[in-house]
Amino acid sequence: MIRVILPPHLRTLVNIYTEVTVDVKGPATLRSVLDALETRYPALCGTIRDHTTQKRRPLVRFYADEKDLSHESMDTPLPDVIVSGKEPFLILGAIAGG
Repeated sequence: MIRVILPPHLRTLVNIYTEVTVDVKGPATLRSVLDALETRYPALCGTIRDHTTQKRRPLVRFYADEKDLSHESMDTPLPDVIVSGKEPFLILGAIAGG
């Protein structure tokens, strides 16, 4: 099971208040984790990735093992500490303004 921490606004959207776990079939990649997350919580479809292109939304960032994976391929394998559940996979909303 992979632990996932969502930003507060997405946790509110799906009515959860703690980290979640998802079961990934096959290799644990950015894509497989997001697929499992959207399957478990359909309300998240389109909030993290674009409906059509499946690319990450501009103000969403992915972190794993203290590394920013936001600009990596969706087929990037996740680090062992994420796959083993020792560390959570973080999805964060970026802060913008000016």
